[in-house]
Amino acid sequence: MFNPDMVRLLAQGIWETLYMTIVSALLAYVLGLPLGLLLVVTDKNGICPMGFFNRLLGFVVNFVRSVPFLILLIAVIPFTRFLVGTSVGSTATIVPLVLASAPFVARMVEASLKEVDHGVIEAAQSMGASPWQIVTKVLLPEARPSLILNAAIATTTILGYSAMSGFVGGGGLGTISINYGFYRYQSDVMLVTVLLLVVIVQVFQEIGMRIAAKGDKRSH
Repeated sequence: MFNPDMVRLLAQGIWETLYMTIVSALLAYVLGLPLGLLLVVTDKNGICPMGFFNRLLGFVVNFVRSVPFLILLIAVIPFTRFLVGTSVGSTATIVPLVLASAPFVARMVEASLKEVDHGVIEAAQSMGASPWQIVTKVLLPEARPSLILNAAIATTTILGYSAMSGFVGGGGLGTISINYGFYRYQSDVMLVTVLLLVVIVQVFQEIGMRIAAKGDKRSH
């Protein structure tokens, strides 16, 4: 159905999509995990309540989350060009991907940490544990399975964002789908790229579920 050049193009598209998604997910967690921790720790029911700071941080996170990805992608082009020297290609797309997904990750982390039984936190406090010890020895370990599952969800969301970046030459399967499937009316190319994206999503989701199941003490 496809000539060798198209097969090579699709293979490159898969590689670029995986590269953008995985690197962006890792960087989004570098930013989003501390933000999520701060949202939980400084909450009115947290271990270090800071009402004004918590509300301000929550507003910033919600504001960035509310900006549609395509708009954000275009808005940060000058910043992207400043950081990586170009605004097109898979490496350039990582910048808006991280900016768009870090607040989403922060809320996912917040949700996971708030699932931890408050009684366990109170027990740690009663034994004199410091806030840092509570975070590292109670909150994060107890929330690990949920954090891993939510990481898989966040990664598949980032994968969807990376496909949308194809409209502005972001690289990967999204760009192939737009350039060939949409502009050149090659519906078979669009169908294959969609199927490949679906397969990648399923793989990420399955890996996340298996790792979470192995790390869940309740399943043993």
